[in-house]
Amino acid sequence: MELASDQRRSAPAALRNRDPILAVLRDVLPPAGLVLEIASGTGEHAIHFARHLPTLDWQPSDPSPDALTSVAAWTAAERLPNIRPPLAIDASADRWPIESAAAMLCINMVHISPWSATEGLMRHAGRILPGGGPLLLYGPYRRPGKTLEPSNAAFDADLRSRNPAWGLRTLDAMQAIADDNGLRFETLVEMPANNLMLVFRKR
Repeated sequence: MELASDQRRSAPAALRNRDPILAVLRDVLPPAGLVLEIASGTGEHAIHFARHLPTLDWQPSDPSPDALTSVAAWTAAERLPNIRPPLAIDASADRWPIESAAAMLCINMVHISPWSATEGLMRHAGRILPGGGPLLLYGPYRRPGKTLEPSNAAFDADLRSRNPAWGLRTLDAMQAIADDNGLRFETLVEMPANNLMLVFRKR
């Protein structure tokens, strides 16, 4: 992670995966409305997507003060008209400071957070999304009947060594928790570097 002198952080992974993710967003997101991004990190994804999808409004968020500072710095530097100031949102919190969104996006959070964060993410998605509104989740996952790729197996082991509450989640578990919160699993999209994009929709 690099930090520019003006407090804009930069993550190499965000630069690598932003265009493949954008390609999926073009196919799945509605033509207009507010997109809430949970766990925005450096803010580079939100800036990139807001620039290339100008008919959508973007609401970045993160629980980390350092991340919020970086997102705000990127937002101020780019001056895009369709991106809002970042919100402090902990996915696992009982209350979020937002009541509705046309779509939700979460990149690389589910495996680097306790399961309570995923529970909160699904619970609030079921609350704030309209009927048919999409929730898109990007990252590595375990799939039934498929051996975990060596790179993802090593990544999973590293995550669990750092925090036993972290680790790659199973697709079955993701579908079950979504279903419990009024979201149906629609599809998965194979992404570079053994990642997946999971697409859910509010019933």
